[in-house]
Amino acid sequence: MFWHKVGNNLLTFLTNILYNTTITDMETGYKLFKKEVIRKINIRSRGFSVEPEITAKILKMGCKLYEVPISYYGRSYREGKKIRWQHGITAILALLRYRFTD
Repeated sequence: MFWHKVGNNLLTFLTNILYNTTITDMETGYKLFKKEVIRKINIRSRGFSVEPEITAKILKMGCKLYEVPISYYGRSYREGKKIRWQHGITAILALLRYRFTD
């Protein structure tokens, strides 16, 4: 959906600015970590803000991110898509919070 793509691009752009990185998709649903890395992260978020929290904390730790392209067909609301524009606001707040705090 067009507006979801715009929102995702905005969140990724903000992530790149705040964390001085060049990732292409901050809200990716697929993340893989070494056990030692993920154990160092205290995840506080619930719901849709967990993605920006994990990404922010990984980037603040100085870990190198590798992106692997995938293909998928996005779901519609009828098919079960649940994200709304309000979740974008919570993602922005999470990116800011974790940039300037623990």
